[in-house]
Amino acid sequence: MPRIFAYVPCKPGAAEDSAAELLAAAAKIDPSTRPIAVVAGWGPDLDTVSTALASSFAEVWKLTNESLLSPNAEIVRKALAATLPGGSIVLVTHDHFGLDLAPGLSVKLNAAFLPDVLDLDAVQGNTVKAVRQEFGGQFSTHVSCDISTGAVITIRPGAFKPVATETVTGKVVEKPCAIDLSTIRRRYVETLVAESGDVDITKHAMLVSIGRGIQDPENISIAEELAEAMGAAVSCSRPVVDAKWLPKSRQVGTSGKTVKPKVYLACGISGAFQHIAGIKGNAFIVAINKNPKAPIFQVADVGIVADILEFMPQLTNRVREVRAGKRAVTSA
Repeated sequence: MPRIFAYVPCKPGAAEDSAAELLAAAAKIDPSTRPIAVVAGWGPDLDTVSTALASSFAEVWKLTNESLLSPNAEIVRKALAATLPGGSIVLVTHDHFGLDLAPGLSVKLNAAFLPDVLDLDAVQGNTVKAVRQEFGGQFSTHVSCDISTGAVITIRPGAFKPVATETVTGKVVEKPCAIDLSTIRRRYVETLVAESGDVDITKHAMLVSIGRGIQDPENISIAEELAEAMGAAVSCSRPVVDAKWLPKSRQVGTSGKTVKPKVYLACGISGAFQHIAGIKGNAFIVAINKNPKAPIFQVADVGIVADILEFMPQLTNRVREVRAGKRAVTSA
């Protein structure tokens, strides 16, 4: 069995939430062992992240170099290629940074490249089987990948639900790496954080999120009524922002906000990975879409095939009835 590594991006003082999803994906490939986490950076924050990850991963390889302090996939790729052993399976999150990092990494490692994976089977011989989607999520495809020389696999955010695992005492291994910066063609400038707008969707425990299925800006009031009944906020996918029906501060996704709600109601949203990547944590996802083959159903905890313009008003009435009943019982 090849060694399995999970590249875990870091933010100040903490690992990205995708670490638990990569751990779950690794368990599908080889249920008998835990993968090795790989983090890259510089300074005390990296020590904090490594120690935290050691409670879940068999080992944590800490790649240290001052040039890794800023997010630059070109530099991280050099560090990983110089550190990871040949023939390994490397798991990377399928987000903007992962898409920048993974294809070139597979070339440098002389490994197969398997992108945007929704499900995996245990390795059989030199083959791993995976489920992907094609044609904008209209079809699921089952593919076999030859991993005899290793593989770099990108995991779609939200596709692998984190599972409860026993706490372990993993070993943190420091891997100082020399990086030749003379061939680096890009440099990090700054990270721009979008303004929160009139409603900060990142602070809400429940979100009613609308997509192209809302059809008309006048129908947004239907979602607003449901959100009010639930005590939630209204968010959206990119097509709604592109149509200028809601401000960009309400957008969930890789080009919008990252949210961590407890409940995420996806209404008329197809479920492209760029949108799903904006939902972090362990949200309970309820998807409502009239297309039974919509990709959103692949990651939803509950899927409802219905026209949102007909279903949402019914749900609003039912939520109000339930909440009114609870208030009556409390008063009595």
